[in-house]
Amino acid sequence: MFYYLLKYVLLGPLLRLVFRPRIEGLEHVPAEGAAIVAGNHLSFSDHFLMPAILKRRITFLAKAEYFTGPGLKGRLTAFFFRSAGQIPVDRSGKDAGQAAIREGLGVLSKDELLGIYPEGTRSHDGRLYKGKVGVAVMALKAGVPVIPCAMIGTFEAQPPGKVIPNIHPVVIRFGKPLDFSRYEGMENEKAILRAITDEIMYAILSLSEQEYVDRYAAVVKAEEAAAKERKFRRLPLS
Repeated sequence: MFYYLLKYVLLGPLLRLVFRPRIEGLEHVPAEGAAIVAGNHLSFSDHFLMPAILKRRITFLAKAEYFTGPGLKGRLTAFFFRSAGQIPVDRSGKDAGQAAIREGLGVLSKDELLGIYPEGTRSHDGRLYKGKVGVAVMALKAGVPVIPCAMIGTFEAQPPGKVIPNIHPVVIRFGKPLDFSRYEGMENEKAILRAITDEIMYAILSLSEQEYVDRYAAVVKAEEAAAKERKFRRLPLS
């Protein structure tokens, strides 16, 4: 019940006012039945904008850190994510991917919409990064279509680290559903999973027109952070 109160009364109208989202291709999102909406991830606000504009309820897999932050900010963040129907997923450890897949399949088994960011993390520079194959596994195991989605303008509206968003127009663009039923029963074939994931990412890229990087975002982030740390250590002491 609180999900709809948040969507239609408390948060939804505010998001529409601040971001003024323009929606394109909404007819590609099925009115009923299970489906995966796979999108790019540019901003913290992505988690709330798509649920605010979709007619159907959508559940996202969100990193567990959003639910465990300290202090008042952490509690408020956790409250909003739970109220928006998001599911926490622990991304640490070797079983993290399997846990996310189990949670996602649970949502799809109830004929609901599942939202997922195949990149696995927010883009820190506005580019689109290589997708992880979990989205392909879920699409094949559940036998559901994948609707590509592009969030455009959310990076400029609320880039990483910015708490209060800028007033900036946003476009949310949905593409035609992708059907992977031809690969039924092949969810254990690594080459097939990679091909499906790359097809999904290409569809997102075509919608978003971002620059594409054929590397995982988390790896690039870690390398850049390490490079900054090395540079800082080399700075002479005054």
